[in-house]
Amino acid sequence: MATARTPQDATGAGGTPGGKGRGRRLGSVRAGGRLRAFGRALQFPVTRTARGIRKVTHAHGAGESGLGKLIELHGVNGAGDVMITVALASTVFFSVPTDEARGRVALYLAITMAPFTLLAPVVGPLLDKVPHGRRAAMAGAMLARALLALVLSGAVVSGGLELYPAALGVLVASKAYGVVRSAVVPRLLPPAFSLVKANSRVTLGGLLATGIAAPIGAGLQQIGPRWPLYGAFVLFVTGMLLSFRLPPKVDSAKGEAVALLAADERHLHGPHRKAEKPGLRTVGPAVTHALAANASIRCLTGFLIFFLAFLLREHPMTGQSAAVSLGIVGVAAGAGNALGTAVGAGLRSRAPEIIIVTVVAVVLGAAITAAVFFGAVLVACLAAVAGFAQALAKLSLDALIQRDVPEQVRTSAFARSETLLQMAWVLGGAIGIAMPLIGGLGLAVGAAIVGAGWLTTVRGLLRSARQGHAGRPRVA
Repeated sequence: MATARTPQDATGAGGTPGGKGRGRRLGSVRAGGRLRAFGRALQFPVTRTARGIRKVTHAHGAGESGLGKLIELHGVNGAGDVMITVALASTVFFSVPTDEARGRVALYLAITMAPFTLLAPVVGPLLDKVPHGRRAAMAGAMLARALLALVLSGAVVSGGLELYPAALGVLVASKAYGVVRSAVVPRLLPPAFSLVKANSRVTLGGLLATGIAAPIGAGLQQIGPRWPLYGAFVLFVTGMLLSFRLPPKVDSAKGEAVALLAADERHLHGPHRKAEKPGLRTVGPAVTHALAANASIRCLTGFLIFFLAFLLREHPMTGQSAAVSLGIVGVAAGAGNALGTAVGAGLRSRAPEIIIVTVVAVVLGAAITAAVFFGAVLVACLAAVAGFAQALAKLSLDALIQRDVPEQVRTSAFARSETLLQMAWVLGGAIGIAMPLIGGLGLAVGAAIVGAGWLTTVRGLLRSARQGHAGRPRVA
């Protein structure tokens, strides 16, 4: 006997035809909604952080002018550079005994830094010839380092000789980016920004990114020596893409000319004037004296990096390992640099010459004190003071270039000055490698380097002041 089917039996549990299928579809929709909500919850910290970074970098008109995009690009650049630094430092320095490490670092300097000193003076003039392709030049420097990071990822494992030319290529590409970046900043100034404030904002962005990327790179190093270089590859590819997001006006070179780093006007009116190329102009004595002071500080920082690296590895701070000792000094130098950059923006209206002479004198006093009363605390203090002075003196040099150099040659002046400062750093590093590991003696040499730069700067400024006073008309 057949049983009667109820309407519910005919239509399914949902009361409609195919109710079970619809129930499954509704369940899938709900599950998909939960997954999307979960995904948004996971993305929220990242997107919120990105929005916060964008809000800071684009504040006070920096977003409208394009400076905010340059700040973000420079942060990616700094993060990529520190990834490569972590990988190379572990390979060349930390992985072998001290005596062998000293020889390997010396070889590294000889093979990479020595050719760089020959190539560096060429970087600025070459970039002057491609003013209409600055975005492409920055992207090219990023792409070159991305590819070289992959080459280095194999070299750090195999120990092949390709490590040295690849490291040289990374160094040259990094400095080429730095020169172009200095040339780009004046093109992206917001209406209410001075050049020193803009450079301060860009530098702080790079420092913050470096501080975040350094521990990440150290963590990747624990996984394997290649992983920081893989991270650098990703960052530099990102930087290449960000380079093309800069405003097209950075490629404009309307009205620009080539700057000549000359000590005074005699280089333009002397007996060799006809031998000079048309269009060369002097940047003025104040800029060249400030450049000499900056070179002495940059030479000191290069010296301290290499000298203290070996000294603290052989004789670490009391109760600390070599790695921790180096970390303390590195953090002190980074904190000083960040503080100097922040203070520089607040002092932008003061006389840059006075600031430069003052900070170099402070570094000289700190170096002499650390040499006489050598100790762990004073070494860390010297690193902090040197970082502070380097940042503040460089910002003051930027202010002088903005004040004294005509706009049509300002870009070239930035390129030439940056190249000379990098050469000074290389020279200081070479001296640090050659020094015996005697703390007081080494810091005395560092004090002598700064002292020579300070005396040269003060003497030059006094001579310029006397010449300016003698040239003034007398009032009866």
